[in-house]
Amino acid sequence: MPVDHIKMLCDISDLNSLLSEKTFTDCLQKAVEMVSSHMKADICSIYLYDEAYNVLTLKASKGLSPDSVNRIKLKPGEGIAGTALVEMRSIAEVNARSNPSFKSYPDSGEAGFDAYLAVPILRGRFKIGVLVVQRNSSRPFVEHDIMALQATASQLAAMLEHINLLMITDTASSKRHGASRSGTSSYRFVKAKSASGGIKFAPAVIKNGVRRHGPALFKGSGSRHTLEEFENAARSTESQLEDLQKKVEEKLSDAASLIFASHILMLKDEAFLGGMRRLIEGGTEPVKAVIAVFEKYKRIFSQSPNHLIREKVQDIEDLTVRLLDNLTQSETEETAYEGKIVIASELFPSDLLKLSAEGIAGAVLVSGGVTSHVGILARSLRLPLVIVDEPDLMNIPGDTPILLDADMGNIYLNPGVDILDRFSERLKEKTGADSTIDIIPGSCFTADGTRVFIRLNINLLSDLSQLNIDDFDGVGLYRTEFPFMIRNGFPSEEEQFFIYKKLIDGLDGRPATIRTLDIGGDKVLSYYDLQKEDNPFLGMRSVRFSLAHIDIFKQQIRAILRAGHGSDLRIMFPMISSLDEYLRARNVVESCMDELSANSYQFNTSPKIGMMIEIPSLIGIIDEMAAETDFMSIGTNDLIQYTIAVDRTNEKVSDMYLPHHPSILRSIARISEACSRAGIEVSVCGDMANREKYIPFLLGVGISSLSMDAVYIPRIKKEVGTLSMKECARIAERLLSTGRISEIESILNGTV
Repeated sequence: MPVDHIKMLCDISDLNSLLSEKTFTDCLQKAVEMVSSHMKADICSIYLYDEAYNVLTLKASKGLSPDSVNRIKLKPGEGIAGTALVEMRSIAEVNARSNPSFKSYPDSGEAGFDAYLAVPILRGRFKIGVLVVQRNSSRPFVEHDIMALQATASQLAAMLEHINLLMITDTASSKRHGASRSGTSSYRFVKAKSASGGIKFAPAVIKNGVRRHGPALFKGSGSRHTLEEFENAARSTESQLEDLQKKVEEKLSDAASLIFASHILMLKDEAFLGGMRRLIEGGTEPVKAVIAVFEKYKRIFSQSPNHLIREKVQDIEDLTVRLLDNLTQSETEETAYEGKIVIASELFPSDLLKLSAEGIAGAVLVSGGVTSHVGILARSLRLPLVIVDEPDLMNIPGDTPILLDADMGNIYLNPGVDILDRFSERLKEKTGADSTIDIIPGSCFTADGTRVFIRLNINLLSDLSQLNIDDFDGVGLYRTEFPFMIRNGFPSEEEQFFIYKKLIDGLDGRPATIRTLDIGGDKVLSYYDLQKEDNPFLGMRSVRFSLAHIDIFKQQIRAILRAGHGSDLRIMFPMISSLDEYLRARNVVESCMDELSANSYQFNTSPKIGMMIEIPSLIGIIDEMAAETDFMSIGTNDLIQYTIAVDRTNEKVSDMYLPHHPSILRSIARISEACSRAGIEVSVCGDMANREKYIPFLLGVGISSLSMDAVYIPRIKKEVGTLSMKECARIAERLLSTGRISEIESILNGTV
């Protein structure tokens, strides 16, 4: 029976997920067991190459004696495996002993398994190791076996490169005369969770770490300063803040409104700056005067029962440190962060915006929980970000060299030359790949001419600039929560109007789908005290919050309606759980239209009003919902999470988060059918729309509108162009006909 190498590739691809749960040894052992099974081989072995010592070592085997692992070592060119590595070619032998390079290990357990196939594992120009399979000579390896193992070696290369790299550096680290792994000069690897991709090598800076004592660091300053120097420092501080504010406004006008306002206004507060001035005029040394006033304000603000005032302590400390930097001619905050990787225990969206404005290279959030709003914002800012539950990272020395691989979720502290060389090559490959991504221009069509609408998910208005306006069909999801999350208070109707108007004007008549405020769960407002809930994802969030705070809801709706005057406007409610809830929200829109009309405002008098389908309770009443709405958008991320009760941010159960669960596929099909009967459009705006493997199914069940982040649009348009609707319908029918996940996976992977 021929080897099904396509199925093998798909199974092997799942090994990447084992890195977060298993030891390296477990991962390698699982790999050889899977390959052995699929190749129907009696023996499968992985040899890894250590370039520094120029040696190839057996690291895992299924079939050889366990004590052979780490004991069998080959020089490049030694043995068949060593020859395959140095010549970078596959070697297949019916009888391995007839090959002049064959090297025997009598106690290894390979006697009698003379059919031999060795395939080099390569990653770019780097040699990673060799993958070997062996059988009884009565079952030699033929051409399709060689192709299958070559494909598998290629699929395994990325994972094995990481394992090999870490094994090598761990060994090197342990030989450094017992150096502490947390010491200043020792290498250390930390596994994190990627929130926003990218690769950066830069020195670390600890936000509230090295500088966590803030102004107290300046107490020991022996220098004497004058009142004139203090006044100059105050002016320099104000000028720096105004420049930063201007930079952010130019880059992110929708989300950056006045994020440095509290700092600037404090400098204009006579009690704050004037208090320092009066102490100096009374004979107090300026540094001590600044610290004295800061400590007074910190004490007052910290003791306030109002949490909004307590939140200002951080702003005062940041401002005071900047003022002292300028007074003592120390490194400014801007210089302190610029070009560095920030490690912080907590980051609000406003913090991330400030740090982005100050030119950071990347960020490590030390909290353990993936906060989607910070990750989404980082992706819009193109800022590498990982999240990890490692509080001791806050104690590493400032300027510790860090290689941040946010693509894989890996952190390397004090990386060696070998690691840097590998990543230098990867970075070049990545840069080259990114620069050659071409988007199919204009509208999107399947191979047989069916139009598919490709729309953009927007987090910040700057996302619009990533694509040519003619290469997408409007905005399928504008997440309005970001202008709320980065401010110090709820944005006014006028502030929101300005943002939404700018979005709509930038679309040149194309549809603008604006989702109303979606906060709660992991999306928090620093200025609003959402009461602690045992399960915030099932609590006061999204449209529930809006309907419980009608004044805030109405301000947003009025701003959207006014900004949408004369446009193709679509208002979308998130997290709708019942028809009654949807009708309540729609009534608010109608009420706002009456108010605007009564006050002679110009506004959109006929917006399309729809909702996101994210909660399973709607599936049973989907026809009634479709009869009342103008459009629907399927938010697959939450629909999957709530349908199969799996938290997709929890690594312990992440392998159970399956977009292709039969209940999910059937729910999507039912939604599409109901929308078709009602004559309304349905789109998908969740992550399923980003992944090529699900596109045939989505098109096959009648969904002709997909919405996604800009980065995914080129490859999804390319994928759509290869598909025929007839074939998509056939695939969808097959997927819907089975209730077994394993069968669905086989169909998706093209193995049956």
